[in-house]
Formats: sequence, C-alpha cells, structure tokens
Amino acid sequence: MKNILITGGAGFIGSNFCHYWATQYPNEKLIVLDALTYAGHREHLTALEEDKGLVFVQGDIGDQLLVEKIFSEYAVNCVVHFAAESHVDRSIHGPDAFVQTNIMGTHTLLKVAKKFWLDAGVVDHHFHHVSTDEVYGSLEADAPAFTESTPFAPNSPYSASKAASDHLVRAYHHTYGLKVTTSNCSNNYGPYQDSEKLIPLIIQNILLGKSLPIYGDGKNIRDWLYVEDHCRAIDLIIARGKVGEVYNVGGENEWRNIDIVNLICMQVDAALLAEPQLLVAYPNTPCASGGQAKNLITFVKDRPGHDRRYAIDPRKCHAQLGYYPQESFETGIVKTIQWMLHNQKQLQGALG
Repeated sequence: MKNILITGGAGFIGSNFCHYWATQYPNEKLIVLDALTYAGHREHLTALEEDKGLVFVQGDIGDQLLVEKIFSEYAVNCVVHFAAESHVDRSIHGPDAFVQTNIMGTHTLLKVAKKFWLDAGVVDHHFHHVSTDEVYGSLEADAPAFTESTPFAPNSPYSASKAASDHLVRAYHHTYGLKVTTSNCSNNYGPYQDSEKLIPLIIQNILLGKSLPIYGDGKNIRDWLYVEDHCRAIDLIIARGKVGEVYNVGGENEWRNIDIVNLICMQVDAALLAEPQLLVAYPNTPCASGGQAKNLITFVKDRPGHDRRYAIDPRKCHAQLGYYPQESFETGIVKTIQWMLHNQKQLQGALG
C-alpha cells in the first residue's frame, strides 16, 4: 500500500494521474500538493476529494516546513513529482520562476525525502520524477530519436531548469541511495490541459472564432502522447522500473504543428456539424455561419530558440515495461475535442 504525495496534482497531467490512480488503486492514499498557480485548478480534483478521500494541500513545493509536515502527517512513502513551471514562452520572459520551482523546489522535495526515508531507515520508498524530452535539445529532420543516453542540450530556460532537476534526482540516488526513477516524456494532450498549450488553444480559438496562431512556418515537429497513456507509463515505471533508471515515454507519433492544426480544424468542424445544438453554445465558430475553421489559421513570428523537432525512442519502455500507448493521435484528438466541446467550464474565462 502506498501513501502517495502527488506534486502539481491540480495541473494538467497531475490531475489526470490522480483520476487514473484512484481508479486503478482505490485503496491507496493520495495527497496532492499544489500551489494553484494559473495552471492549477482544484476543481479538477473535487470528485476525488468527495468520493475517494483525496487530501488536497495548497502550497509551494519549495516550502520545506510544509513538505515535512505532509510527509510526517500522512506517512508518505511514494512521491510522484509533476509540479513544474512548464511553458517555454513564459520561461523566455520570466526565467526566475522556472529556476525557483523546477530546480529549488525539486531539491526541497529530495531533501525532505532523504530526511524522512533514508535518515529514518525507511526501506520501502519511491521518488518518481516527471520530466520532458525538451532536456535533450532539438533534432534535425533525419536525426534518430532521443534515447535515454542522448546528451542533454536544453535550449530554453524551461528545459534548462528541467535538466537541472533531472541531474539532482540522479545525484540523490547515486550519492545517498534514494530510490528514484525518472521519465522524460513527449508532448501530452487530453482533458484538463491549460488553454495556453497548442492543442487546447487551437480548439478553444476555433470555438470562439479567433485566429489560430502558428509559429514560423508551422513545420516544427513534436511527438504527441495522449495523457492517459502517460499515466499508464508512470504506473508501470513505479511498479516494474529499475531504481535509478530513466525511461523515455513517447508515442512514436510525430506531427508537424501545421498538420495538427489542420486536422483539428477538420475534426472540430465535423463534430459541430454532427451535433448542431452545439452551434448555439459556440455561435462564433466559423461553422455556425457556414465557414471552415482552417480559414482562421495565421502565421506569426517564431519564438526565440524554437526547437525544430523532438522525437522519443521508447524501446526501453517496450522492452523493460511492456509499455505501448493505447491511443493513436487520431483517436486521442477526437476524445480531446469531445471533452472540450462538452465541458464548457474549460472555456468559461474566454467566453466571459
């Protein structure tokens, strides 16, 4: 039995993980620590608090006294660490928060874990660190995908801060013996994602009749993974992964940004035409006046240091964990669009 501290559990991937874990392991205790910044939404967890006994604590992972109190009060023996500042554009304009949360916050968690587990002789413990493929830098179009042995070459303050946190987790294992695992994952999408990210932004703007901004020429390539498949991978890493190891989690599902946007445009148009009553809820979408969403596409100035391509080689996950994604991008994007169409609270801020 685990008492799991989930940092950043009110965010996109964290909240999906909470729902996944509560379904798979209903008798285990979930404690969420989240600062509820712009990307954290406690309402994503309300049902779990009411029905599953999830404990929510609002606070900063850098607050050592608070983290110690949580470890002590709930006998935490497993940490799944999602909490991070994660938006590249924000890191370019304000890198201090990324250094503070992603590096210093992670170090605080590691210090407390060492104190309560290693110094206290707790043998049965696990610290899983959730990271990103962006720590590896950028790939050329014909280059092989990132493996776990690819050298780090981060190109933004965000990815540099995540690379530093990865190194700290590794160091606490090799220096002190803390039982850790790390996953470096490709781009996620699905329910609860904040609207500043590409896929929910495009869906939202179509529904609101706003322009669909595409950086540069739109040919930047990312490997996409449905968020529930990511949650399954973390579950398998915790259950079967080797202590001290890193696992690259990807969908083997590379798409150019412009191709993703065109696909979403077609899928949203089709979904609205299949359910005409939704046009009442979203009267500004092009479909409501007989138009097409793709006509909203606009190209904007590229952001500084925009990595051209990311791609994950997931063969280690295949071989050691038996892990394969269950959703293709085509099926996952339909689920994501349907979720957004029928969860108008996701759009409340934009709709006013």
